Amino acid sequence: MNAPVLTAVAWPYANGPRHIGHVSGFGVPSDVFSRYMRMAGHRVLMVSGTDEHGTPISVQADNEGMSARELADKYNRVIANDLQGLGLSYDLFTRTTTGNHYKVTQDLFMGLYNNGYVIPQTQMGAISPSTGRTLPDRYIEGTCPICGYDGARGDQCDNCGNQLDPADLINPKSRINGETPKFIETEHLFLDLPAFAESLGKWLSTRDEWRPNVLKFSQNLVNDLRPRAITRDLDWGVPVPLDGWRDAPMKRFYVWFDAVIGYLSASVEWARRSGDPDAWQEFWTDPAAQGYYFMGKDNIVFHSLIWPSLLLGQNGAGDKGGEPGVFGTLNLPTEVVSSEFLKMSGSKFSTSRGTVIYVNDFLREFGPDALRYFISVAGPENQDTDFTWDEFVRRTNFELANEWGNLVNRSISMAAKNNGAVPAPNKPTEADAELKALSAKAFEVVGAHLRRSRFKQASTEAMRVVSAANKYLSDQEPWKLKDDPERRDSVLHTALQVVQDANTLLTPFLPHSAQKVHELLGAEGVWAAQPQLTEVTDLDVPEREYPVLTGDYAGEQAKWESTPIEVGRPLGKPTPLFAKLDPKLGETGPDWAPITPVE
Repeated sequence: MNAPVLTAVAWPYANGPRHIGHVSGFGVPSDVFSRYMRMAGHRVLMVSGTDEHGTPISVQADNEGMSARELADKYNRVIANDLQGLGLSYDLFTRTTTGNHYKVTQDLFMGLYNNGYVIPQTQMGAISPSTGRTLPDRYIEGTCPICGYDGARGDQCDNCGNQLDPADLINPKSRINGETPKFIETEHLFLDLPAFAESLGKWLSTRDEWRPNVLKFSQNLVNDLRPRAITRDLDWGVPVPLDGWRDAPMKRFYVWFDAVIGYLSASVEWARRSGDPDAWQEFWTDPAAQGYYFMGKDNIVFHSLIWPSLLLGQNGAGDKGGEPGVFGTLNLPTEVVSSEFLKMSGSKFSTSRGTVIYVNDFLREFGPDALRYFISVAGPENQDTDFTWDEFVRRTNFELANEWGNLVNRSISMAAKNNGAVPAPNKPTEADAELKALSAKAFEVVGAHLRRSRFKQASTEAMRVVSAANKYLSDQEPWKLKDDPERRDSVLHTALQVVQDANTLLTPFLPHSAQKVHELLGAEGVWAAQPQLTEVTDLDVPEREYPVLTGDYAGEQAKWESTPIEVGRPLGKPTPLFAKLDPKLGETGPDWAPITPVE
């Protein structure tokens, strides 16, 4: 029995639509991985949702003339629609403003509190002089007092990786309006991170299969951990379930604290909606279960240090010991799969700076699979990567249209024209056997890469099979075998078998076109299931409704194996799989995201 797999996907913030830089980090990699794992026979739970608390939501709501909840409702729906369009196969994509999430957050907090990992402290909190509103740490920038980096945030420096407080910064400025924040003394609850240094260090020493950038970065920070505030002075967030705090109008959990707990709360909500409220435990408390967390590199600390600390504290397994909380002993992450940044002309995608390509605009013009393929084969897996229209056009035209699309089209076209169905291989040769063996072997090679989240290598190996099949057709020249129909049929049968194999290999990357190829090969039914957007009622607050992404993935036909193609299956004239793009697009970009000449 294959181990259950939890795919925990970073929560997109609900203060605006998502751009392609976002989904290159959390979205496409997690879905490629999850689709493969399902095909390989694992029971997968892929969860996430929109992150909806905190000052940035309140600030954006003010800008748009609505309440924080109205803004969260608006962008929760926008983001869910975009992720559905991209084909991200969530078992549940929900939100952090549900009654279920509030309760799970508070229950996990109480486990930490009862085990002594939460301590009260006073600190200097940043306040906006013009509005009187608390400024979140990430909305304050300045010079790092440790390395001198100009652009450090109030919670950490991305240059040296050290944890910071806003008051530590030299020349701090608000990212909202550029003003210098006012610092006032205020009491908060802190996670006692130093009380996890030993247990975290031991655990990290066992993570030898993590990506080197993630592991080294995390290990370097363990000995410098400081208590970290988990509450803030604001009225938009999860209430603190303690006397003296519970009814305080301006004390709520800090947004980062409740957001990481969302992985657990989404799993609990999924279980409750499935009809088996305990179903989440298969993915969280079974020691054999595996948990993979997907995000961009700016979220590494939260997933490799802070979230494991919360889990250790709830489990009573930090340096102070303790007893497991109401959730029992929860599994720590198997792997933190962090991507680097997708940039545009050398600049990180940034809405505020105007260097942004929104997912919805991209899907409307180019569809989902071309973007999914680009991110997989040319995205920021191990290093920051520039998105350029020129490279997107090249990959689409030469790899998807010329290589893969052409193989599908000419193989099916010739068989449909000459036979009207999948022909029998009555006159095989060694060349046929060699190509089929190459194709069959690729399942092991590509699968091994996908298990390790090596998406570039996996997609490249899958396309190697496509290239070999195209060469095979060019060498065998079945269009010249009119006088030898048995040999022609054997060549076409071999080509169609490898098209079917290659389609399986490419399904995690190209699920929409994989369904189309499945049908072009004369097969019926759902090959690669797609997520559905469903309106639901809040399980604990019945007057609230919201959309969730979910899907019936257990019923799809896609399996990670080579299966013999059915002889005699009717074939019709195929339609093009991928349209070639105008090469000029690479020079100009589309009207809605034009390339700006560098002066």
